[in-house]
Amino acid sequence: MKVLYYSLVVVVIDQITKLLVKGFKIPFLNIHHRGLKINSSIKIIDDLIQITHVENYGIAFGIDLGRDFKLAITIFTIIAALLILYYLYISRYKDFKVRLAIALIFGGAIGNIIDRVFFGILYGYAPLFHGRVVDFIHIDFFDYTLFGRTYESLPIFNFADVSVMIGILMLLYLSFKSKLEESPEEISENTLEENTSQNKTISDELNKPESHKIDS
Repeated sequence: MKVLYYSLVVVVIDQITKLLVKGFKIPFLNIHHRGLKINSSIKIIDDLIQITHVENYGIAFGIDLGRDFKLAITIFTIIAALLILYYLYISRYKDFKVRLAIALIFGGAIGNIIDRVFFGILYGYAPLFHGRVVDFIHIDFFDYTLFGRTYESLPIFNFADVSVMIGILMLLYLSFKSKLEESPEEISENTLEENTSQNKTISDELNKPESHKIDS
């Protein structure tokens, strides 16, 4: 299960970037980082790439389902993360690339779960399991319409979301690649079976006893 080190790296990077955006205090070290106010931005490349501090009660990529679903979403994501961990365990002898993809998804899930479970308590705005997910990566390069609604930029997301998306894309690619590699073998096997069947039919025809005419 060494592949979990990749999950750990994802969680550490995700939480550090979120703390830098949100701000934090370490009183006994006299450290106080203010962070960004909610809905405030820092431009990285003009309006194309910005750091924008937003928080939501929802799921990945800033999708907010509202406060009423908060506890249900938190519990669901915890159960999903446990199932991913179990699958990672039973897949420990599979190809490394598959395990790496699953580990990236698991790390991203844990990163956002930490926000949901602990941030409300740590920042004093909500009870346990009711925290808001911190998003900050803001990319604005085109307008698009989805389900009749026009959006001016991509949903704001975080490093955990990126890790989950990379893991999913890796699994899709590996699955597609595996099917492509299996196809020639299947064609070859089917052709061999057809040839064997045809040869057997011809052989049976040749080995049939010849019918003799009986002269009257």
